[in-house]
Amino acid sequence: MGLDLGEKTIGVATSDATRLIASPLELIRKSKFTLEAEQLFKLMAHRKVSGLIIGLPSNMDGTEGPRAQSCRAFARNLLRLRDIPIAFWDERLSTSAVERFLIGELDLTRKRRADVVDRTAAAWILQGALDRIRVAERP
Repeated sequence: MGLDLGEKTIGVATSDATRLIASPLELIRKSKFTLEAEQLFKLMAHRKVSGLIIGLPSNMDGTEGPRAQSCRAFARNLLRLRDIPIAFWDERLSTSAVERFLIGELDLTRKRRADVVDRTAAAWILQGALDRIRVAERP
């Protein structure tokens, strides 16, 4: 399962059982961490998810700022509740790429884009990680 941790929402994406294709799934509105974690764990159980890929918003020079530190803290807090595999994926420019796609290819309105951008960014993040895993698994 892929996560795009925004300031107000958490975009959630999943892959098919063969780990080939990532798809946007849901948007979790941020409120209280325990409620967010509960929603996330329910989704994971329902989808039989074995691990998380969390987008890490690094700076363009590769350093980590406050948003990246917040993502790492979110992961640490999840691990305090449940021992699950978590990996981070460099999400630099993922939201920008998704917004360009939603505007240019799909011509979505601003309101409609706001409704789908975080879920789609989560799928973008997860797809990048899945593609990398497939390359690493090749003989």
